Amino acid sequence: MRTRRRDARGPLALPGPLSPRSVPAHRTPREAFDHLVAGVLAPLAKHFDAEPDQVEVVVEDVPLLPPEWSEDVPLSSVARRGDVTLVVLYRRPLTERSGGRVDLEEQVWDVVLHRLAEVWQVSPDDLDPR
Repeated sequence: MRTRRRDARGPLALPGPLSPRSVPAHRTPREAFDHLVAGVLAPLAKHFDAEPDQVEVVVEDVPLLPPEWSEDVPLSSVARRGDVTLVVLYRRPLTERSGGRVDLEEQVWDVVLHRLAEVWQVSPDDLDPR
């Protein structure tokens, strides 16, 4: 007697009325962090449109530090590339210094607001939509 095996390698989260393109069944740590940063940046979009300077927020895993570095590993940095100012968030230091998902989100908010305030020379409280 021959039995048929069911192929269970399909998507774990199928499309539905609330998720027409389906929901990712699993995100890598990098994808989850990128998703978190995008969620923080979305409410700040009006500031990016209003400010004259072009600013991009990018994510790197870790900073490149010289061997003689003895201070704490930075959570972020600001750099210039031509006419664009880059706010660089370092995923692993931020993740390792947080006590969980809620703490990580709060820490990302804090770092993003302070770096953007530094670039645009305003108070972080003026930027915070929460």
